[in-house]
Amino acid sequence: MPELPEVETVMRGLSPHMTGAKLVKIEQNRENLRFPFPKDFVKRLTDVKVEYLSRRAKYVLVHLSSKDILMMHLGMSGKFTVNGDVSLGENNVNPKHDHIVFHLSNGDVIRYNDPRRFGYMDLVEEVDLQNHKSFIDLGPEPLGNEFSEVTLAEKAVIKDKNGKVKQAKKTPIKTFLLDQRVVAGLGNIYVLEALYKVKINPKQPVSILVTKAGKPTKKATELTKAIRQVLQDAIKAGGSTLKDYAKADGSLGYFQHSFQVYGREGEACLAKGCKGTIERIVQSGRSSFFCPNCQKI
Repeated sequence: MPELPEVETVMRGLSPHMTGAKLVKIEQNRENLRFPFPKDFVKRLTDVKVEYLSRRAKYVLVHLSSKDILMMHLGMSGKFTVNGDVSLGENNVNPKHDHIVFHLSNGDVIRYNDPRRFGYMDLVEEVDLQNHKSFIDLGPEPLGNEFSEVTLAEKAVIKDKNGKVKQAKKTPIKTFLLDQRVVAGLGNIYVLEALYKVKINPKQPVSILVTKAGKPTKKATELTKAIRQVLQDAIKAGGSTLKDYAKADGSLGYFQHSFQVYGREGEACLAKGCKGTIERIVQSGRSSFFCPNCQKI
């Protein structure tokens, strides 16, 4: 599934084509994707101007002059193509899976293609966005000002009814970071890369981030910086191309060539002086890659 850097890259790719243009025609080729399309979906979009695009977690948000917001989630295999540009190889786009086609007043045509149909789109009034079921419990954006070692520490503890810290949670740190209520948009790949960067084992209890008094530890500060850096590097590289993912222009991201641990089971650790070998375990049904030598518990 595309993660935050991939969705950010897609949003940035769509933005210059959509911003300021009207949606003059929308082709809806099926009644549903993962969920049914909203009632009057085509009618509510037709002849409406696109003000700007943004991203929240793993959603592309299209802000409209009607004060509606078009929410778009790529799911497992969703991708956009602009004016017929397609990617190659395993990312090749089959037109029979073009479920939504946006025709813009500037002449651009944007197609949403999704073979597995795990993506979805919704329309929500701008004033109600934060109360939407997909956003109401989301944590802070990892690249935003609200995300810090303090917010991580706050989520890592259990408090009593008076708000005093009782104890740190025992949740494995990888599971903790994948919880969208803790931080929005983080996925398996970038969590593992960030944990490797600060030498934290993915099985390590989240208590490593917080003192008995509930204050962030040095590791919490290091991890916060690592998460930001890994995401920024991935966005700069255009994301990672794994299975179905491609950018809006059809080209491929290349951050996967910078992976330190993800997908490198059995290969040598890249840390200077380390003689360890990358191992793979399964946590909550997801693969975790780490160096047992660098990332000791």
